[in-house]
Amino acid sequence: MFRGVNTLTLDAKGRLAIPTRYREVLQRQGDGKMVVTINNAERCLWLYPLADWEEIERKLVDLPSLDAAAQRLKRILIGHASDCDLDAAGRVLLPAPLREFAHLDKRVVMIGQGNKFEIWNDEFWNDRREQWLTEDSELGPLSVEMESLSL
Repeated sequence: MFRGVNTLTLDAKGRLAIPTRYREVLQRQGDGKMVVTINNAERCLWLYPLADWEEIERKLVDLPSLDAAAQRLKRILIGHASDCDLDAAGRVLLPAPLREFAHLDKRVVMIGQGNKFEIWNDEFWNDRREQWLTEDSELGPLSVEMESLSL
């Protein structure tokens, strides 16, 4: 399980040093092989261990090809997916087009989301976090799944 917020720095080549506490898990879960893609709703990236991504990819591929929304989702998520490996120094290279999409420059934020990480531009993350913290009353009624969640 990946959790927590980490402020990190991209190097000049676009490599991100994965925090030490996650490296061993990533090595165990597929020899450090991962997949990075864009988030279909926010200007951030999703970074998955390969095995978790393959499960999601299978579900996406099984979506109906004649459904416009399903086709759009496949184009966004699978079409932008890129393989990446944890190198000997514990870094992953984020492809330039994906860095550009998410406006990643020097300072980034990596947020654990259980089975994946989100990678955000530092400023975008701080702005969105503040929005989310202030808009809780505007969300409307909770879904059945959310109502059953006990925190």
